Amino acid sequence: MAGTRNMKHRPGEIRDAILEVLGANGDAMSLKEIETQVSGRLFEVPPSSIRSYLRLNTPYLFYRPTRAHYMLKEQASLVYGAGSDVQAERPEVFSFGRAALYRDDCFNWLRARDSQSIQAVVTDPPYGLVEYSPTQQSKLRAGQGGVWRIPPSFDGSKRSPLPRFTVLKSRDLQALDVFFHTWARLLLPALVPGAAVIVASNPLLSHVVAGALARAGLERRGEIVRLVMTMRGGDRPKAAHEEFADVSVMPRSMWEPWLVFRKPIEGRVQDNLRKWGTGGFRRPSGDRPFGDVIESGPTGKIERAIAPHPSLKPQSFLRQLVRSALPLGDGVILDPFAGAGSTLAAAEAVGYSSIGIEKDDYYYEMARSSIGRLAKLSVK
Repeated sequence: MAGTRNMKHRPGEIRDAILEVLGANGDAMSLKEIETQVSGRLFEVPPSSIRSYLRLNTPYLFYRPTRAHYMLKEQASLVYGAGSDVQAERPEVFSFGRAALYRDDCFNWLRARDSQSIQAVVTDPPYGLVEYSPTQQSKLRAGQGGVWRIPPSFDGSKRSPLPRFTVLKSRDLQALDVFFHTWARLLLPALVPGAAVIVASNPLLSHVVAGALARAGLERRGEIVRLVMTMRGGDRPKAAHEEFADVSVMPRSMWEPWLVFRKPIEGRVQDNLRKWGTGGFRRPSGDRPFGDVIESGPTGKIERAIAPHPSLKPQSFLRQLVRSALPLGDGVILDPFAGAGSTLAAAEAVGYSSIGIEKDDYYYEMARSSIGRLAKLSVK
């Protein structure tokens, strides 16, 4: 038709708009409402494209409570308990020193948490939802691998399993985006203004997690680089390593990104510090600022023996990170994906109060036994 603009949308643009619309609403929306709001964000979006995307990704990404109404699946689990393990009773809690560990789903816990009651978040979440699904965790614990790669032994030392992030499909990445966007929106009310949110990631998925957190309303403040040699990358082509002996399929990973965000501050940083005690980072010393590069080695045998979690980070690194997160040394550190409790142990070691949430019974019991022992370790 003459005068009609023919706009081509970039790949993923319609998807992103749908996720933003549903994520901002927080409840079921009619198809008409979704189409109107998506079209308000983009130009000339065919209704058929929106409907097809919703239909093809239900029930993987979306939940349909009634005919022609949709909402994000993660939000549906909170509102309706659809396809989730929503706990009706009060969650179990384990205490050690200043640390409190809850056996709960962090989405449920955050929904019930008092507003403006958390001063910082330091967490190492499931980078991809696939490798921490019950099926893949069962394979890992049985030594079968699944999506967890079991690397070969070197110098007589058995290596720990690593998740195969390169096998994640497009829909897995979409689910990851929805997961972190929903998590951040639930997290925001619980944070005080200026609260630091430090999230472990990896070079292959950090852009997905960062985009989701930023869209939710958190303010990006950079990245912290953990300098560490890992087992990821550097391999020659599979089944052709002799033919292409001088080729690495991808660079050998020698660093790990930790995304740095914060809840927007009230007024100036100095005003926020006076009122909330947050808005910056605690310096290691008066003459040295907190830096964004921290040298670190792999987690040692002693710590792995105490807490045999596949993604365990060393106390020497975590204690520096946790200490920095409360600029005035006062407040509560939250780890909503507590795993083996290493973040809570680090907070205990530096004298901070902390809260951890872990829904996996296996890791919850591991954390109960490891928090105290990790906290008491003497590290350099």
